[in-house]
Amino acid sequence: PSSSRPRGDHAHSETNTEDLTALQEHISKVLDHFPLPEFHGSNSWVLAPEKTASGKVLFENDPHIAQAQPSIWYEAHLVTPSYEKYGYYLAGVPFPLLSHDRTMAHGFTMLANDDTNFYYEEQHPTDTTLYKYKDEWLKFDYVDKTIQVKDMGEVPFRFKKTHRGPIVNANHANRTRVKGDKLVSMFWLFTQFENQLVQGLYGINHAANMEEFREALPQIHAPGLNVMYGDAQGNIAWWATAKLYRMPDSTNTKFILDGASGKDDPLAFLDFSDNPSAVNPPSNYVYSANNQPDSIQGFWVPGYYATGRFRAGRIVDLLEAKEKGWTPEDMMTMANDITLRTASETLSFYLSHLDQMTLTEAQINFKKRLLAWPGTYDLESSEALFYQKMKGNLHRALFADEFEDKDTYYSYGVQLKLDKIANLPESPWWDNVSTKDKVETQTEIIQQAFQDTWEQLHKEQGEDPSAWQWGKVHYLEHDHPIGRVAALKPYFTVGPFPVTGTGGTLNNQPYRSQKDGRYKVSSIPSTRRIVDFSDVENSISILPTGQSGNPLSPFYKDQAALFVEGTFRKMMMNKKEIKNGAPHLLVFKPKH
Repeated sequence: PSSSRPRGDHAHSETNTEDLTALQEHISKVLDHFPLPEFHGSNSWVLAPEKTASGKVLFENDPHIAQAQPSIWYEAHLVTPSYEKYGYYLAGVPFPLLSHDRTMAHGFTMLANDDTNFYYEEQHPTDTTLYKYKDEWLKFDYVDKTIQVKDMGEVPFRFKKTHRGPIVNANHANRTRVKGDKLVSMFWLFTQFENQLVQGLYGINHAANMEEFREALPQIHAPGLNVMYGDAQGNIAWWATAKLYRMPDSTNTKFILDGASGKDDPLAFLDFSDNPSAVNPPSNYVYSANNQPDSIQGFWVPGYYATGRFRAGRIVDLLEAKEKGWTPEDMMTMANDITLRTASETLSFYLSHLDQMTLTEAQINFKKRLLAWPGTYDLESSEALFYQKMKGNLHRALFADEFEDKDTYYSYGVQLKLDKIANLPESPWWDNVSTKDKVETQTEIIQQAFQDTWEQLHKEQGEDPSAWQWGKVHYLEHDHPIGRVAALKPYFTVGPFPVTGTGGTLNNQPYRSQKDGRYKVSSIPSTRRIVDFSDVENSISILPTGQSGNPLSPFYKDQAALFVEGTFRKMMMNKKEIKNGAPHLLVFKPKH
């Protein structure tokens, strides 16, 4: 930040701000051109028989992943004389990550626990092959790799590693800038223990009952997952599946830690039985939306969790509002819910700072509409559009002036939380540091943000506020890597489509702001699944585009419009129905 004014107490860190800015900008550019979709979050809830109309378990799961084409999942129903499973597969993984059969169903959301730590390492002053750990000088391990690079052939690469993991900020020809000459090692739980992920997936997909299912979960030690479960016997469950560990109380894992002393090492790794979980709870439901899990052994699991104010809170609100009688149709409606929890409350708070005497008649009338808005993000909503634009203007008013240039602000912007400042009228963030002779108040900044938003939408959407619509701005496009070539985009990329929802609604549609003022969706429910154990063969799901990755196939994008409309289609399991009704049937015959 350009300003040197104190911002209150912060935990001490030696990490240099300029270095972090450069690193973050580099990571952002890499992700913008990354050919594979990122995992962002997920929703899931499972209802016990006591809560459903049928007296059988209802199961829902929709993992949130960066939109992409072809689809991230391959949907398959496998049947042998001794095995049957309907599941969603990732390329290269032989067992489905999401699946069900006639006896049980499971799904995942990201646990978002902090399973990666970085450590400053002290290199020997005269011998670069040694590093200090406690009172000893240990030898680095050296790893040689050969990377095949297009148009360059084989490129040799060497990195060195400590007992924690690789040195991530230095190699022969390149060095990522971190303060001074200190080396930084990366500790990642995934590499600290034997990788038994495939064995774990095999176990949960071949389990005969809930106990066998649970016994397979400790084999999935990283990445951390919330595993959601329901079965035909009426059981429901949630387990936080990860190798969790306890750190010293004074250690903040969000900073680069001290490697030489060993004082910031994990104190203990926990047994799976100590992980957060809920099996057949009194509430008659379990849920997950990447929110902070329950405390264990007197401490919180550190991580990067989604706030419970939005998706998780909305799930609880809806499930608590209807005690029993839930149907698959209710689950469909809930999966497509587009009400942003607390949005109307927050907007009312902002509007309470407006001076009525400074508003025009048109603004007064529109303010009444804003105060009546329930927080829904439908395509025609002008209130949702105004609220989102005003939040963006408020965010820039609070934070952008603290940075030397816009690029630096945008690289940090997502980490600066507007809602943490909103109820702090005395916070120094409200002051615009570029006005040297004045200290702005919270009310002044909010009033200016309202006026800026009013003028902005008049310029972008026209004079009539009723014509300002969320669907004109918020859109979904399924990007194909080949579609980045302009001439090929119409043949490979699917969309764009105007879409409802936003980041934080159950129909989770977060976005990245575009230069033209529109909002391009950045991640979506990568599939929506609802399993009904009273009628398993009529369970339903949807893919965002289609099953095929071949743009000439009729199944390349045949589900795209259905997905946008919030529609589902059947996950077909009945053999006779499949043979009689399928217009395209590929039969594999044994070789004689």
